[in-house]
Amino acid sequence: MNEQLIIEIANKSFDESSFTDAEVLRFAILVAKQQREEDAKLVESMTIEWHDQPEFAQVERTTIQDCAKIIRQRAVTYD
Repeated sequence: MNEQLIIEIANKSFDESSFTDAEVLRFAILVAKQQREEDAKLVESMTIEWHDQPEFAQVERTTIQDCAKIIRQRAVTYD
């Protein structure tokens, strides 16, 4: 999604708004950051499938943590 599309969607959503393009983009970034955090928490809540094999469970745990970390580190950009 790019800046122009965000602005067009906002203009359709807020018929008589007085928001500037910069305010709309800031709002979009805040929403995206919140969604990113919720996605990371969802990944972290995944259950471990290898309870009977601790070495696999540790690898799985590490993978889950790595995935959540990558989601949180993802930059929010609208180019």
